[in-house]
Amino acid sequence: MQIDKRFVGKWRITEMEQWDKDYIDLVAPGYITIERDGGGSLKFGAIDADIDCRVRLEDSSGGSDRLEFSLEGEDEGDPVCGRGWAKVQGREMTGRIYFHMGDESGFCASKK
Repeated sequence: MQIDKRFVGKWRITEMEQWDKDYIDLVAPGYITIERDGGGSLKFGAIDADIDCRVRLEDSSGGSDRLEFSLEGEDEGDPVCGRGWAKVQGREMTGRIYFHMGDESGFCASKK
């Protein structure tokens, strides 16, 4: 499976609903990386997770394609998992992350 090139690359997380810029960049600049083969990573705050992506194709109602992903990793050494989605318009990505039995947040990112 190959991910559409619009989604592939390193995306700098610039804004999140639930966390401020200081938290996003707590350990290192926050980012999401999408690889052509569907793998990738998500890092912000104390979160360090691998992601597994799929693209949901545009439906007949006129919605745009979106990237959907699962995530698994650590938050300060504690295991975390969850899911999320993202849409791309030009060099901007918007989406939402849901942690299993925990927080959720919208995010904005810019392609590096």
